[in-house]
Amino acid sequence: MQLRNRQDFWSGVMFIAIGLAAAWQSTSYQMGTAARMGPGYFPFALGLVLALLGAIVLLGSLSKKATETHIEKFDWRITFLVIGSVVLYALVLKLLGVYISVFILVIVSSLASHEFNLKVAIGNGIFLVVFSYLAFIKGLGLIFPLWPSFLGMN
Repeated sequence: MQLRNRQDFWSGVMFIAIGLAAAWQSTSYQMGTAARMGPGYFPFALGLVLALLGAIVLLGSLSKKATETHIEKFDWRITFLVIGSVVLYALVLKLLGVYISVFILVIVSSLASHEFNLKVAIGNGIFLVVFSYLAFIKGLGLIFPLWPSFLGMN
């Protein structure tokens, strides 16, 4: 076997590591049974499935039919933009509310793409604001500040 697709290989390694870590961490919760699942049952099963999928991806990277790829230099800018957008969202949620915070999250994280398009990012932001409202506020009944706190519209 020869490593042909380095991207799939390292993706598989990452999936296996995260899956096994999640499965291992979930063992600290009660498992229960298939009929009466405890809080650790689903995360354990999900972690094992993720690890299994990682193994499949990893083995596929060793196939003779795999597309040969190489990994480019790690781009720290992308990492900081994606992680930074999530941290920024967490910091401004109470102050700016769900609508503006989600929109900012989408715009800032979209900057990480090599094919960034402002119109597409704005469209995605609007879609995710509407989706977040429908899924989390209306659908699940979660209570979040919707508008900036200084407007007093919540």
